[in-house]
Amino acid sequence: MDRVFQALSDKNRLKILELLKKRDMSVGEILENFSITNASLSHHLDILKRVNLIVSERKGQYIYYSLNVSVFEEIMMQISKIFNKNKK
Repeated sequence: MDRVFQALSDKNRLKILELLKKRDMSVGEILENFSITNASLSHHLDILKRVNLIVSERKGQYIYYSLNVSVFEEIMMQISKIFNKNKK
């Protein structure tokens, strides 16, 4: 879980997740919302993929990214367990 929180500590990666919360997007569509290089965006996407917060799927010549909702649900369950233990 440390790696997940480390991935979430960057404002660009948080913005990527916010965008993907609305809909699946290609790299080009995501890049339109940033003033960073394509290489920098690819680096951020790679970090998010390595901790399974996003998944990619090739559709024709484009790769589309989407949130991995099941991982977010698991994280929320883990956080909920932590806080529920402390409510006694």
